[in-house]
Amino acid sequence: MNITDYLLVQTGANWGKLLGFWIPPLPPRFSLWLVNLLGDVFVVTQDNAVSRLDVGNGSCVVVARNREHFAQLLDSGHANDWLRLQLIDECRRAGMTLGRHECYGFRLPPALGGKYQVSNLAPTHLAVHYSYQAYICKQSDVYWIPPD
Repeated sequence: MNITDYLLVQTGANWGKLLGFWIPPLPPRFSLWLVNLLGDVFVVTQDNAVSRLDVGNGSCVVVARNREHFAQLLDSGHANDWLRLQLIDECRRAGMTLGRHECYGFRLPPALGGKYQVSNLAPTHLAVHYSYQAYICKQSDVYWIPPD
C-alpha cells in the first residue's frame, strides 16, 4: 500500500479558510499534516501530538503521541479505519474519480444517519464538503434523529 494513494494533495487549497469553521473541535493552533480522501484531517498540535478530525461526525481526538507513533499505529492496523482504505477502494471500483480540490463527500451526513458506504458518497468540492459538514455537525437544534 502506498499511503499517498489515499491522501488528498494539499497544495493550492486555502486550508485555513476550509478548516476555519472547525475550530473547535480542532485546537486553535495546529499544523495540517494529512487529509484522507473523505476529508478527514490529521493535524499536529503544539505538543507534537497527532489529532484526527472526523468530519462525518464532527469529532476531533488525539490518535498518537507524535508522527512516529502515528506511523507505528498505521502499520499495526489503524490504516483502514483512519484512511478509509477499503471504502476508497470501493469508490474507485465503482468508477468514482476525484477532480482537483474534491473529496468523497456524503450525500446524507453520518451525523444525520448516513452510512460510510459507496452509495452515500459522491465527489464533492472541498469548500462545500467542509462548510456543509461543519454546519450539520455544529447544530444544536437538529429536530430529526436517525432511527437506531
